[in-house]
Amino acid sequence: MLNDLIEKRKKVLAESEQHKDRRNELNALASKNARERNTLNGQTREFVEEAQQHKEQRDKINEEVQALKDQRNEYNDKANALFEEIESFKREHGNLQNRGIKELQKQIEHLEFKQQTEVYSTDKERELIEKIKQLKAAAKDQEAELEQNKEMRTKLTDAREFRRLASEIHKEVTEKAEAAQQHHDLMVESYRKADKSREEADQSHQQFVEAQEAADEEHKQFIACQKELRDYDKVISGLRKKTKKTKVTKEQKAVRKEAERVFQQFRDGEKITTDDLLLLQRAKLI
Repeated sequence: MLNDLIEKRKKVLAESEQHKDRRNELNALASKNARERNTLNGQTREFVEEAQQHKEQRDKINEEVQALKDQRNEYNDKANALFEEIESFKREHGNLQNRGIKELQKQIEHLEFKQQTEVYSTDKERELIEKIKQLKAAAKDQEAELEQNKEMRTKLTDAREFRRLASEIHKEVTEKAEAAQQHHDLMVESYRKADKSREEADQSHQQFVEAQEAADEEHKQFIACQKELRDYDKVISGLRKKTKKTKVTKEQKAVRKEAERVFQQFRDGEKITTDDLLLLQRAKLI
């Protein structure tokens, strides 16, 4: 029975070690997943902060763009008002069939914008350049005619200056609008990265929870095995003590019997040895 219990204890001990090793592996995996989750959460915060910074820059530039547009529109309105006065003067004193300066300026600006922003074949671009050149010549002729009148010359000069200022501001508007768009694109990209890292962090967290729960279960099994081992140790220890006590009792009986034999020899007057004397003392017969 004792040997059977010892064999069973060995099996429980082996099972206990397996649960302990598996628990430690799962705890290590849970820690790894937790570190990955924390790193990804940190990256998510950084991406969100970057996105917020780009958003603030975009909004700030857009406010500047709007202010510049208002200023540009104000200059254009002033130029248009002067060109309207010039056109009225032309209608009263000039050839009504001539295209107005205001209309010519708008047409020139439109064609120049197309030339800068669109792609043309060599022939088409030459044709466009020639058209702009003709319109500028027509505008210049009309302006030369108007400049003969002092009042119209002053208004024309002012109108040109307002148009020049509006054109310069428009360039700045274009540049800033492009910068705002760049910050917007970077903001969108940062938010996309934040969403991706947040999703990965959630996955790592889920893996952490699963590994931790599995480790807790292995720990419970390990504790159960440890309790079973303690129970086996108590039973085995008790059996060993009982077996040892039985063995001692048998030995004591054998010693007593031998001592009684020697003691009888001593009483009969036979000679005994030193070992015999020690045996008699041990048996408490002398």
